[in-house]
Order: sequence, then C-alpha cells, then structure tokens
Amino acid sequence: MKKLLFQGITLLSLFFICWFSLAQIQWTNIFELEKSGKELEEKLGEQLWEMYSQEGREVLNDTIVQSLDSIIHTICQANKIDEESIKLHVLEKDEINAYALPNGHLVINTGLIKAVDRQEELTGVIGHEIAHIELNHVMKKLAKEVGISMLISISTGNNNGLSEVAKSLSSSAFDRSQEQTADIKAAEYLSKANVSPEHLANFLYKMSLDTPEFLTYFTWINTHPDSQERAEKILNFQEKNLVVNKPILSKKSWDEIKNLVQ
Repeated sequence: MKKLLFQGITLLSLFFICWFSLAQIQWTNIFELEKSGKELEEKLGEQLWEMYSQEGREVLNDTIVQSLDSIIHTICQANKIDEESIKLHVLEKDEINAYALPNGHLVINTGLIKAVDRQEELTGVIGHEIAHIELNHVMKKLAKEVGISMLISISTGNNNGLSEVAKSLSSSAFDRSQEQTADIKAAEYLSKANVSPEHLANFLYKMSLDTPEFLTYFTWINTHPDSQERAEKILNFQEKNLVVNKPILSKKSWDEIKNLVQ
C-alpha cells in the first residue's frame, strides 16, 4: 500500500514538474519567431542583394535574361517548384560563380557563362543553386554560422553585421551533407527536365583541375570542395536514372548568349 502511495506521489510530482517546465516556455515568442522568419529572410535577401549588386553591373540584356529565365522555368515546371520564388540576377563579373541568397535570390556571374562549354553545364549549376534555395540551406547556414540574434539585428539596420554575413556566404561552402544533398536534388531536377546530370558532373571534374586560367576566377569550386567526389556521386545517380538529353535552349540562342558575354 505504501509502495503504491509512493508511486502515486512520484507520478503526480513528475506531472507538476513537467507542467511547470512547459509553462516557462515562451510559446508566444516561438510562434512570433516562426511568423517573422519569412519577413526576416525577405529583408536579408534584399539587403544582401543590394550589397552584392555593387560588385558588378547588373546585366539587363533581354536575350541573356530571358534565356536564363527559360532554363529556370523549365526546371521549375518539371519539378513543381514555384517559379515566382526564384529571383534571377545576372552580374557582369569575370569571377566564375553562381550563388543563392536568402529569399530565393539567385545570382549568376557572366564569368560562369563564359566558362561553361555547354548550356547543360550551366543548367546543372543553376539546378544546384535552386536546390539550395528549395532546401532552405542558405538560412540554415547563416543561422548556424552567424546566429539568429545577429540576423535579426542585421535586418533592423546593423550594416556591420551584414558584411559578416556576406563574408560567410562567399568565403565558405555549405557543409558536406548540404552539398551532397543539393547535388542529388539537382540531378533529380535535371532528370525530370530531360537534361542529363552527367553534364553537371563533367563541369565539376573540369573545374576541379588546376587549370591556370581558372585559378584566379573560379570561386564556385573554391567554395564547393570535394568536386571530383561529388561528380562521381552524380554519375552514379545518372547511371541509375538514364535520361535522353534535350538542351533547353536552341543552338542559336545559346551561341548568341555566349557571344554577348565575351
């Protein structure tokens, strides 16, 4: 009897301890943080794009922008991605790079367009960056490396912190797990859009070589390490998911873009 009474008192005590602990959690603050998360991401995206846009002239040529939009449209339509969530920017810059910013901003340097041998290689890089956007890797990376409190501070006008965030995005890669996940997700995107993932793998192999003309300008590989290993994983995916490759742009359109960025 005493044993049962003791167990009852213990259970009752545990119940009240749990109830008290839960009562201390600021649920309102948590819900407010979730509610304001999108607003925070939007502000950060706008602020970071404004900063990066100072690094080169934004390309507004209809042929270039509309052609890249066609690539994005095809990937999004084939994979049921909200096309409106991707905000394309093209910068006139020799640095061979493409990167994602918060709130779906996708930046492509003309140096990347110059560097690719085939349009499918560019399509593969675009697919990889869209994967980072769709998987929310950008905000996860910033929250981990900079911290939520700093991000909130930046969104309310802390420009010093904004420089730190920009440095974090441009100087270091996503973690290995995120990169591999984005690679395979990009391969899935490409397959559904009838573009062979093999071309993304080939581009990774090519750019990982110590080719002198790429050493100075090739930022995309510098911030995306283990390129050969990643290329092999993409090729393994491609072997199990054979695709009849169909370039998205016509040869005429692609040649015109290449000539325009030279």
